[in-house]
Amino acid sequence: MTAAGEAGGIRLLIADDQALVRGALGALLDLEPDLTVIGMASDGAEALRLAEELRPDVCLMDIQMPGMDGVEATRRIREASPETRVLVVTTFARPGYLRSALDAGASGFIVKDTPAEQLAEAVRRVHSGLRVLDPVLAADSLFDGANPLSDRERQVLRLAADGRSAAAIAAEVFLSAGTVRNHLSAAIGKTGAGNRAQAVRIALDKGWI
Repeated sequence: MTAAGEAGGIRLLIADDQALVRGALGALLDLEPDLTVIGMASDGAEALRLAEELRPDVCLMDIQMPGMDGVEATRRIREASPETRVLVVTTFARPGYLRSALDAGASGFIVKDTPAEQLAEAVRRVHSGLRVLDPVLAADSLFDGANPLSDRERQVLRLAADGRSAAAIAAEVFLSAGTVRNHLSAAIGKTGAGNRAQAVRIALDKGWI
């Protein structure tokens, strides 16, 4: 940790389920004289708890984490600590994730292979109230359009990705097997897929689930 936070610098919370990534991001950013890492979280729930406790200026948020994912964590952090801005830093460069993160209240979305100096500058820009977006993803999101799937369709499609039957999915989400099949059929149609497996693959590729 640097003395930047004590001197009025930008206070950071890092949320990533990979310990090596958390450590690397923290070490890189702590080298900047105006940035200081005050907390690290291994999942969305811990990020929310630390954000409520520490009130960081900026939270660097991964997307795919166990339990509460980065999108839901972003939404809840923005509700619980409105002064905390969220910068999504992820491996999953998918237009659907970009849109979901922005809808949840994120101020920026960049990929993990962003050079260290650009990452630090992105943190500063987000902290100053600006929006920072990966330019390629931003362009792709314009062409891909918004996520066409409903909440229920996303839910059953995520469960179908594990190869579960309609009956197994129905038991987990407290719906009838027929209703689950209807949601799956709708998801297949909206993704332009030929079957359930293709619908899952398309939705994953676009970041819709």
